Amino acid sequence: MQLFFSFLKIGAFTWGGGYAMLPLIKQELVEKKSFLSEEEFIEGVSVAQSLPGAIAINTACFVGRKLAGGSGALISLLGSALPSFVVILILATLFLRCKEILFVKRFFYGATPAIAALIGGAIVDLGKSALKQIEEVIIAVLLFLFVFFFDVHPLWIVVLGGILGLVRKR
Repeated sequence: MQLFFSFLKIGAFTWGGGYAMLPLIKQELVEKKSFLSEEEFIEGVSVAQSLPGAIAINTACFVGRKLAGGSGALISLLGSALPSFVVILILATLFLRCKEILFVKRFFYGATPAIAALIGGAIVDLGKSALKQIEEVIIAVLLFLFVFFFDVHPLWIVVLGGILGLVRKR
């Protein structure tokens, strides 16, 4: 039940999607509850990112499975998704009725940079934890450049990163 309530809290207090959830997941599961080590968290995020689907849901399933097997994955998934599901149902109904109201437009206009800031913070936090050697920083920068300048699909970036990891760790 601790997993369910941890992910319910994370899901209920995060705006901005999966990447914005990562700092909260880390704080709750690594720093507060010590369910995972920092290395296990990074591993989980790496696995979650490389699979199809939402990173927050994939991370919840990974953590739940690691800590409590298949039932833990299901419990974590439900805890993570339930708040969003309920809020989306309510907001979708309200938004369709209120989307032309100036206050609503301005609220979402202002929330967008806040979400970008949360995602940027998650990137910096993950980078500090995952990139401990100069070679890792160089690989991350090169892969970022492939994505940013050459529009390489994320799947190929993950595959290339995995191959570089295999070559480096021989």
